Amino acid sequence: MERQTRTSRGPGEPVEKLLLTTSEAARALSISRSKLYELIGQGRLSTVHIDASRRVPAQVLVEFIQHLQREEAECEA
Repeated sequence: MERQTRTSRGPGEPVEKLLLTTSEAARALSISRSKLYELIGQGRLSTVHIDASRRVPAQVLVEFIQHLQREEAECEA
């Protein structure tokens, strides 16, 4: 069963996660953690740090996928 990116903050109030761990981000993109770190190292994905913890903003993943779709569409044109 796949883990959801929503948590509950009270009776019936789901809250969407804004920041994902690198493991969660890799799972969301269906890639390995090492591939995720490669993309981060290449500057293709940005992260934020909270103390020593690295997090990937959920919006960054959405924008990355949109970028990939635009690149693919341009190659097909």
